[in-house]
Amino acid sequence: MENHSQNGTEALLKVSTLNCIDLSNPDIHQSVSLLKQACLDCGFFYVINHGISQEFMDEVFAQSKNLFHLPLNEKMKLLRNEKHRGYTPVLDELLDPDNQVHVGDYKEGYYIGVEVPEDDPDAEKPFYGPNVWPEDGVVPGWRQTMEKFHHEALEVAKAVARVIALALDLEVDFFDKPEMLGKPIATLRLLHYEGQVSDPSKGIYGAGAHSDYGLITLLATDDVMGLQICRDKDAKPQIWEYVAPIKGAFIVNLGDMLERWSNCIFKSTLHRVLGNGQERYSIAYFVEPSHDCLVECLPTCKSEDNPPKFPPIRCATYLSQRYKDTHAELSVYNNHQT
Repeated sequence: MENHSQNGTEALLKVSTLNCIDLSNPDIHQSVSLLKQACLDCGFFYVINHGISQEFMDEVFAQSKNLFHLPLNEKMKLLRNEKHRGYTPVLDELLDPDNQVHVGDYKEGYYIGVEVPEDDPDAEKPFYGPNVWPEDGVVPGWRQTMEKFHHEALEVAKAVARVIALALDLEVDFFDKPEMLGKPIATLRLLHYEGQVSDPSKGIYGAGAHSDYGLITLLATDDVMGLQICRDKDAKPQIWEYVAPIKGAFIVNLGDMLERWSNCIFKSTLHRVLGNGQERYSIAYFVEPSHDCLVECLPTCKSEDNPPKFPPIRCATYLSQRYKDTHAELSVYNNHQT
């Protein structure tokens, strides 16, 4: 399989071989070993037997399509708010400004976060608050499906985080604490790539090259190939490998926050999406600890020879800056009637 590398040079692209973690495997040591190898190597792996039924996953994808098939004027009524909830139009997000020549991603999306009523004190926090929901008559049953998936995906993320904790020589429940995943910032993002053909030599991508901001990301995709990873972002030219979709599996990757937490022992890897002319749907679930969690070098990841590389930072401070850097100002949409 051939394509262009990011700088336009011809490079052979292959399909990546990733480790597969079976969450139903009673041999936890095997799971920890496989996950640790993946995290040291490329920061990407598959998770299977995670407890969410295929039937329900199919329903979530069907409801995602129902929303994206609405007319644009209906979707713009659901435009994302200041707290990143709701609809994000095509070209709203610019993930790789050096290579995307001031054109954003050729994808539309929909953000759903932790539902917190406006009158709740927690709603003051930047990543908590009420979601933007379509009226039930517009997409029947949509909210119920997405809220159920948000809840079930969080349980999968917590199960993966327990294996990660063991792989980092921490207590198994390290990430279960209230200040960690007890009150997480967990964001579901539905994505629709409209069938555009990417051309890296012209800076045109389904999603530009980026690493994720947070702790971990769970990704469910349809059967259309598109996701690529770059194991060594400093290589010249960069070598990109496709990640094959596996039905029923989540593709899991580590985020920058976990790389920072682990003192760069575990990797947050550059990835992107190339369109091949086919429509593509995916569902990403981004998991971060609570707003007030202090992200500082883990005790098992530092030593005299390997002191902390980053100062401590509050989770909310870190995430707010990362979102601001990659999304268009909402004022650009003021001409749209909502």
